Amino acid sequence: MAANKSTLHRMLALEMARVTERAAVCSSFHVGRGDEKEADQAAVDAMRKELNVLDIDGTIVIGEGERDEAPMLYIGEKVGTGKGPKVDIALDPLEGTTLTAKAMPNAMTVLAAAAGGTLLNAPDTYMSKIAIGGGYPEGLVDLDATPAENIKALAKAKKVDVSQITACILDRPRHADLIRAVRETGARVQLITDGDVAGIIATTDPETGVDIYLGVGGAPEGVLAAAALRCIGGQMQSRLVTDSEDQKARALKMGIKDFNKKFELMEMASGDVIFAATGVTDGWLLDGIHQSRAGVTTHSIVMRSHTGTVRQVKSFYPDIEKFK
Repeated sequence: MAANKSTLHRMLALEMARVTERAAVCSSFHVGRGDEKEADQAAVDAMRKELNVLDIDGTIVIGEGERDEAPMLYIGEKVGTGKGPKVDIALDPLEGTTLTAKAMPNAMTVLAAAAGGTLLNAPDTYMSKIAIGGGYPEGLVDLDATPAENIKALAKAKKVDVSQITACILDRPRHADLIRAVRETGARVQLITDGDVAGIIATTDPETGVDIYLGVGGAPEGVLAAAALRCIGGQMQSRLVTDSEDQKARALKMGIKDFNKKFELMEMASGDVIFAATGVTDGWLLDGIHQSRAGVTTHSIVMRSHTGTVRQVKSFYPDIEKFK
């Protein structure tokens, strides 16, 4: 995938924050109510509405399925007024539907935008991932190395004992051997039930206590996380999991022919990238939506790779009825 050197207008960054903000507020009405589909649909509807008033010629390249699965924001859907620049859009209207339904931490709405043709068109399959934060020698960790090799290399670079390293891993049966291998090194494991975009971004923030992300999660989430790391720094490698004919067919449909290819960060998100996220429930990166009789407060983060700018945005809306 060739990098596109064109840049996006800086005001688009704040416009993207408005999109995730509205989606977060609308999905927040469903926090703790046990209905994942309703929470997700509320976020989808809000996100589509806000995207379609932007002056962009946008195409969803990472979304929630194919055209016949509408009304989700599907891969290939056109968004925006069509009057502005060509923009690739990767999104997860609600990263953590289960987290929202159960009122658990780290649910958020997520969106990445990049110049047309610069985001990996990843199929809706699984992806093996490894990620660390910034400030380390390039190639310090490798997807094809063992967990022990990666953790020891990271500990050496940080000048700490292996026992001081914490790996974030999705709590899934498929990761039983991985979890065991990490613990056998003496490192700690931070298990998360959902939300691996937040898990990967957490490697960039020392306050989270997460040093490395390992394991298999969704491919769309992998691209979103890569977009964030392009903005704030970090290393990431990934490989699609194509164990079945259906998974291979999905990859081929997206133009991926080498099923064993190891993707580097710049291959997943190149060019000028904007990343925006708004908290739905309180988490590592963001405060969730907080409602009171006075109104509603939101907390968003907006990043841009071209400038390295990271904005924390706190907003207050006195009229919560406008979101219903």
